[in-house]
Amino acid sequence: MTTTEPRAAVAPSRRAPRDASRPGLGTRLLAAAAGLVLIGGAMWLQTAKLVEGELGDPITYSGAKGETIDARRFTVRLDSITAAKSLQGASETITTDNLFLVVGASAKSSLKPYNLAQPVLVTADGKRFDATDRVDRTLTLQNTYVQPDIWVSGRFYFEVPASALPGASVVFALPQQGVMVEPYQPQVEVDLGLDEEAARKLAASPQDVYSTVKK
Repeated sequence: MTTTEPRAAVAPSRRAPRDASRPGLGTRLLAAAAGLVLIGGAMWLQTAKLVEGELGDPITYSGAKGETIDARRFTVRLDSITAAKSLQGASETITTDNLFLVVGASAKSSLKPYNLAQPVLVTADGKRFDATDRVDRTLTLQNTYVQPDIWVSGRFYFEVPASALPGASVVFALPQQGVMVEPYQPQVEVDLGLDEEAARKLAASPQDVYSTVKK
């Protein structure tokens, strides 16, 4: 008689229990998404600060009276400054209790024609004076197209107190196009070369009448 040995029962395999402390796939995806939102928010804040400050700031090229100052898109040279008590036009003469400062300048562009904006006079302590609107723009350099590689000349007129002259400079720029501020727009700042003594001499001996009529 043959005796058969009973087989040992094979225990069914079991998976290791999931670690309750390990996050699931959904949780990890949510965490990744939250991280991207935080990064995006930080980038937006940085961009917002840049737009409000650095992005809107112009690039300034500086020089002195008589120097040729290249601002890449246009080049400016301040040729002369004259003080006057009154300005005579074709049909009228305008006077002031302050001073008319007549700035003679030359300019050219690099690639295409531009009209310069009316310049701004900046005092040593940061006060800003726009070119006077009492002289028609057609009589100023603003009315002339600045052409590539061709020098054109003209004048701008300011009405300022004598106290504005020492240490003053004139800033030339391109006009703003539309409502959007162009980032890093070039501008040229020219030192008038007027220390206290030179400014006093200029203010003490202005021309009685300066003609704005183009000859």
